Amino acid sequence: MNGDKRFEVKSSQGIMETYRVIVDKKTGVNYLYVNSGTGGGLTVLVDAEGKPIVTK
Repeated sequence: MNGDKRFEVKSSQGIMETYRVIVDKKTGVNYLYVNSGTGGGLTVLVDAEGKPIVTK
C-alpha cells in the first residue's frame, strides 16, 4: 500500500453506543461496527438476499 488508509468511516452515530459503517476502500465491502461500553463487534452488512453490500 502507498500509505493511503484502507478503511473509511462512511457514517457514525450514537452516544452511549457507537454505530459505524466502515467501507474497505480496496474491496468496497461495507461493515457495521458497534461499540458499547467495553465490548464491541464487527460484521459484514448484507442486502435482503444475503449478499455483501458493496460501495463502488
